[in-house]
Amino acid sequence: MAKIQVNRVSVQFPIYDADTRSLKNRLMHMTTGGRIARDSANRVCIDALDDVTLEFEHGDRVGLIGHNGAGKTTLLRVLAGVYEPTRGTVVVEGQVVPLFNVGLGIDPEATGFENIYLRGAFMGFSREQIRARIDEIAGFTELGDYLAMPVRTYSTGMQVRLAFAVSTAIDPEILLMDEWIGAGDASFFAKAERRLNEVVGRARILVIASHTAALIERTCDKAVLMHAGKAAAVGPVAEIWREYERCRSAA
Repeated sequence: MAKIQVNRVSVQFPIYDADTRSLKNRLMHMTTGGRIARDSANRVCIDALDDVTLEFEHGDRVGLIGHNGAGKTTLLRVLAGVYEPTRGTVVVEGQVVPLFNVGLGIDPEATGFENIYLRGAFMGFSREQIRARIDEIAGFTELGDYLAMPVRTYSTGMQVRLAFAVSTAIDPEILLMDEWIGAGDASFFAKAERRLNEVVGRARILVIASHTAALIERTCDKAVLMHAGKAAAVGPVAEIWREYERCRSAA
């Protein structure tokens, strides 16, 4: 059973060569962002996450809501293992597939076929998992003989097709998304949209950050309001979205 447990997690980013007073002055008028603090080495830092405790169970569809800089993306990257917590613990049971930037792990000098394996390895898939699906991936891209050519010869839309096909080829147990993914040109978009909806539907746990109310309402059954690096509220989507709007109006 897929499960995520976040226990009192904090993440600090040191700001090197920063003058504390001038940094505070620049941020005084901002309504978002983590708290300015000092770490154990007395460096100026930003508390991107501050004592966050959350638990997601098998079947949860969770929307992360909040201003830019509220901690949504940092939390997603902690769940994906990209960032290590400064304090606290994260326990993740189940294979995690992060769909943050589908272009990461693509080598422009390698062929399309080689990049299917490279992108798959970047996402934590074994060669056996990719090999078993390579024909399906290749067919989905509709790139044909271009797959034998270096990716540097591709258009941007062709690169997106390739990366998206690999990223959505294997059913995740835990799917992490930072906004919805738009994939390629108009002729490919409807096909990609159907595939992404299928992948999301099969995930045991979905965690998605978005500023779009309709997307969160359509895909999620619960939400977390992130504010200044804290999980300020957790509950039904409609309730948390109202709280978010209330906070925006009060800012």
